[in-house]
Amino acid sequence: MPERYRDWVLYDATARTWLLRFTARILVKVLPWLIIGFLLLTWLTPLSVGGRLLAMGLALALSLYFTLVGADELVETRLVKHGYPPNTGKRIRRARGGHHGSTGTRRNDFGPGGATGRHSGA
Repeated sequence: MPERYRDWVLYDATARTWLLRFTARILVKVLPWLIIGFLLLTWLTPLSVGGRLLAMGLALALSLYFTLVGADELVETRLVKHGYPPNTGKRIRRARGGHHGSTGTRRNDFGPGGATGRHSGA
């Protein structure tokens, strides 16, 4: 996007609805490919309409899954391209309480003692 939209990009990446807009963009981008895939399956295979729809549903689910898993990092890359320091979006979302990371966990949530860091000695 042009430089004049820099503030909008920051807002778009840090608002409470950032993940919904991110998902909507993915759906808009993948829809033409799903239509092409459906048409190709119609012309090239003897699959029923249900089979073709199932295949397109699976393709959509996988596209969303693999894109949304990395949504945090993809949005951060977008912010860096617009001149913001790395982790700006994560920091702002966390400060606002609207952070929806790809895992939703903190670094110290795992290990022998869980979040507390204490080991039960079992």
